[in-house]
Amino acid sequence: MKKYILTLLLFLLFTGCSRRIYQVAYPTLNDGKYDTEFPYKSCSAELNKISQTVRKLSAIAYYKSYVFPREKMVTRDKITSKKYRNLAEKEIFFNNSVIGSATVVSYSGRQLVLLTCAHIIDFDDTLYTYYTDENRNPTTYLQSVAFKEKQNNFVADLPEKGELEILAVDTELDITLLGKTFNGNTRFPIPVFDYPLGKAKNLEWGSFVYLMGYPKGYEMVTRGIVSQPDRDRNGSFLVDALFNRGFSGGIVLAIKDGVPNFELVGLASSASADFDYTIVPPEDVTRLGYDPRIPYNGDVYINLDRNINYGITFIVSSENIQDFIKEHLNEISLKGYNLSNLAK
Repeated sequence: MKKYILTLLLFLLFTGCSRRIYQVAYPTLNDGKYDTEFPYKSCSAELNKISQTVRKLSAIAYYKSYVFPREKMVTRDKITSKKYRNLAEKEIFFNNSVIGSATVVSYSGRQLVLLTCAHIIDFDDTLYTYYTDENRNPTTYLQSVAFKEKQNNFVADLPEKGELEILAVDTELDITLLGKTFNGNTRFPIPVFDYPLGKAKNLEWGSFVYLMGYPKGYEMVTRGIVSQPDRDRNGSFLVDALFNRGFSGGIVLAIKDGVPNFELVGLASSASADFDYTIVPPEDVTRLGYDPRIPYNGDVYINLDRNINYGITFIVSSENIQDFIKEHLNEISLKGYNLSNLAK
């Protein structure tokens, strides 16, 4: 009899706890808000599907630079009059390259559209450097001027070389749309991101998000917690997720009322960072087999090092993305691209 009573009490205890956990925890997923709790079930299948729409974006700008001796006292007015070539003592060719993340958001007919951050493909057309005076203040005399000769934006694993055109760009919002028109009539198996564009303004302190992109060129997914929601009244917010170069343009996903209800709430834009200048040899010195144990007597250059403050990641809001698309929808449509799924 005692054994029977003890068994009954244990049964009531555990069934009572289970019922209490279910009633308290699971119904809260159906509140119409973005979830703040860790997903209650696996979402690996959905994340794998989404990952196939995120691509590694490369942008390279090629420059030709003219270096002037100090005694020539070259000013910018001589650049505009094209007299600089005879005044230059050296011509240098170099390139600046950036790797970021972009997401396929439309594939209609033969035309593909990718969404990413503007700063990845934003290179200056002309670069000026100036000599300084004895107090290290900049003078009006040019040390060099560099002109961008061409720029390539591409996703290497897309068919037909993956070259992309800039459809629309806003450097202030840090958003751009890139497009590609395939030559043939072949329909390539390119997955498209087909989850809704959400409302970043509805995120709260502690909302749970996933970030997906190509930090350091490696496809990765990570998670973070939202801070300072709607920090600029346009829906922008901060996330504590780790950020490395290459993550720019990566998508930020929130979950509404449980898995698999993902929504795009932003793009990972940048991270807090400190900057340091260091003196370095030419980039090809390692390729030439320089021995670091021997004193270096060649040319030296100034290198700008960016030291990331990990865990402070800035996000471009979905509201800004939607406003940007609506603003440029007509001009993009005139080029034949279809963005009706994001312009709602």
